[in-house]
Amino acid sequence: MAVTGNAPGDGPRKGPLAGVRVVELAGIGPGPFAAMLLADLGADVVRVDRPGGGGLAVNPAYDVTNRNKRSVLVDLKSADGPARVLELVERADVLIEGFRPGVAERLGVGPAACHARNPKLVYGRMTGWGQDGPLAHTAGHDIAYIAVTGALGMIGSPGEPPAVPANLVGDYAGGSLYLVIGVLAALQHARTPSGTGQVVDAAIVDGTAHLTAMIHGMMAAGGWQDRRGANLLDGGCPFYGTYETSDGRYMAVGALEQQFYDTFVELLGIKDRAPARKDLARWGELREAVAARFKSRTREEWTAVFEGTDACVAPVLSLREAPHHPHLAARATFTDFGGITQPAPAPRFSATPVAVTGGPALPGADTESVARDWDVPGLKGKGA
Repeated sequence: MAVTGNAPGDGPRKGPLAGVRVVELAGIGPGPFAAMLLADLGADVVRVDRPGGGGLAVNPAYDVTNRNKRSVLVDLKSADGPARVLELVERADVLIEGFRPGVAERLGVGPAACHARNPKLVYGRMTGWGQDGPLAHTAGHDIAYIAVTGALGMIGSPGEPPAVPANLVGDYAGGSLYLVIGVLAALQHARTPSGTGQVVDAAIVDGTAHLTAMIHGMMAAGGWQDRRGANLLDGGCPFYGTYETSDGRYMAVGALEQQFYDTFVELLGIKDRAPARKDLARWGELREAVAARFKSRTREEWTAVFEGTDACVAPVLSLREAPHHPHLAARATFTDFGGITQPAPAPRFSATPVAVTGGPALPGADTESVARDWDVPGLKGKGA
C-alpha cells in the first residue's frame, strides 16, 4: 500500500496542547520522538529539516516519529538560515534540539540568541551525556548511556552478557520522556505572571539513572543484589520471568502476590508439587517445575488456560502480532494511518482527545502552510 501524508496544520489542532507551537531542529532518536509526543498531544510542531536529509536511513514517508508534524527546509549553515529559524522562534513556545553541546550556539540558534528574540521560549536540549561533564562532547548512543548508569547491567541472565533492550530504556524512556516532562514543566512556569523562558538540559544518563530510583532504594534496604538474575524483578525469581512453550514461543509470568501465585500454580498444574515460593534455596527446583510444564503445551494452548484469570500470565508477542491481541485491538492501542500500522497516541484524555491526524512530515513539504500560519513570509522559497 502506498504511504501518503497530510499536513496536520490544514485544520484546527486538537488535544491538550492545542495552541502550543514547537520548533524542532531535525535530528535522530530521542529528539524526534519527544517532538512526536508533543505533536500527538496537539502541539503544532514544525520540524526544521536540513537540505539533503541527515536522518535515519529510512524512507521519510515511513518515519512515524515525524507524524502529526509539519516540515520546512532551512540550511542553518547558509547566510540567512539562522534568521529563518529565529523568525520561527519569535512565534514559538518551545524549541527542541539534539546537537552536541555548543553546536547550536555556533550555528547562531543557541539559547542566548533565541531568548533575545523570545524571552518566554522553553529551550529543550536533548543529549546523551548532558550539557556539561567530562563526556559532554563525546559521541555516544543509547547503549553506552544506559551502560554507565547501571541500568544495562541489570538486564539479562546471570553468567551471560547483559541483554540489549533495543533503544527503549535510554533514548526514549530516559531521554524523550524526560525531555517532554521538562518542557511541559518549564512551559507551565513560563506562562505564570512572573515566569520566564529557560533551558531544559535533558540528558539520557540523568533520565535513565532516575528510572532506577526504586532499585537503589531496595538495594540500600538489602532487598536487591547488585548482580543480574538474582532478584525479584530481573528474572531471578521463578514466578517473574519468561518460559518457552512446546512450539518454541514464550509465556511471561508475573505472579508476585500470593493470591496471584496460588492461581498461577493451580492453572499450571503444579499446585501439589511446587516448592514453597518463599524458600529461596528451592527456587531452582521451582523454576525447573514451571519450565517443564510450559514446555508441555503450545503458547496458544497456555494463553487459553490463563486468559481472563488473575494468574498474571500473558503470551510474549512479536511486534507484528501485538496489534491483533484482543485487548489491544478492543482499546485501539494501535492504529492504521496512511498504510502504516503504528501505536496510537498515549495517554488518553476525556476532554481533549488525541489522534494521528497526519502522516510523517516529508522534508520541506509544509513550507507554504507554515509561512502562512506562523506569519513568517521569509520561509517561502528558502532552504531548497
